[in-house]
Amino acid sequence: MKIALDVMGGDHGPAPAIEGALQAARECDVEVLLVGDEAILTAECRRLGCTDSRLSIRHASQVVEMHESPATVARKKRNSSIWIATELVKSGEASAVVSAGNTGASMVASFFVLGLTKGVERPAIATSLPTLTGTAIMLDVGANVDCSAQHLAQFAIMGNEYGKYLFGKPNPRVGLLSIGEEDSKGNEVTKEAFKLLKASSLNFIGNIEGRDVYSGSADVVVCDGFIGNVALKISEGVADTIKKLLIKEISGSFLGRLAYPLIAKPLLNLKKKIDYAEFGGAPLLGVNGITMICHGRSSAKAIKNAIRRAKGLAESRVDELIQRDIEESFSHAKPTEDTPS
Repeated sequence: MKIALDVMGGDHGPAPAIEGALQAARECDVEVLLVGDEAILTAECRRLGCTDSRLSIRHASQVVEMHESPATVARKKRNSSIWIATELVKSGEASAVVSAGNTGASMVASFFVLGLTKGVERPAIATSLPTLTGTAIMLDVGANVDCSAQHLAQFAIMGNEYGKYLFGKPNPRVGLLSIGEEDSKGNEVTKEAFKLLKASSLNFIGNIEGRDVYSGSADVVVCDGFIGNVALKISEGVADTIKKLLIKEISGSFLGRLAYPLIAKPLLNLKKKIDYAEFGGAPLLGVNGITMICHGRSSAKAIKNAIRRAKGLAESRVDELIQRDIEESFSHAKPTEDTPS
């Protein structure tokens, strides 16, 4: 299987992407198409001593910078690394595309080149979150700022299929993020989405509050992209703050330094559970193909794991299963009648 990798997009240049691609080729039984400026990539591969035949270069003369508007991609940068990498999926030369570059550019390229899955109104970014019982999926976390109830219902269908793949569960528990557990809580959009989900064939457990996202009570957490992105960034900030506070407390006292050898292993285990590099990237669900969106500061390990997950999604044909479910799940479902509160 071949995976197209946008090598030019990350915050730290092409080196981490190439190193991650090399690790993936060795550990995940894949070929990686390195997409970017051929001269730069050739020189970087030479510097890194990368001669693996499972890595090959596809030239792209343009780069989409992080500060550029996503609309620029379709108008002026169709020779960019992310656009050409996505075209490799469209042509069938690659089975998935992975990028740590401009998120909006990845979305625009996927929208215009791959197209939306039949029946899907909006795509959604689905991230993985650590919980007390393992892992949960949250979507959308940034693709859509404003959503309708129907959009949220479709996100649930897409997240459900992704959850089946990720957790190996036939009926993942789907929760709707709201301001209270009661049916009547939330705004008009979430209350209407609640009705649609309750009438569906999904394993819908109802509303969940923000404090329950990490408890493991739901396998799939559904929300609009504005709320999801804010929640994700807050979570990243809290995790980073706790890490710094722990380091400060341990290094700042004699007892802390004395106890560190005893707690080092549990702390390393905790770090591994909350490290975004373990998850690799977040798929853009709802397009005709596999697109993995990675953090801009992704390490080689993160890129490797993103390629690993992209391969698994392509092998499982999750995008095709989503189309099937979109066509079937709500074809007969109707919102339930309003009941007095």
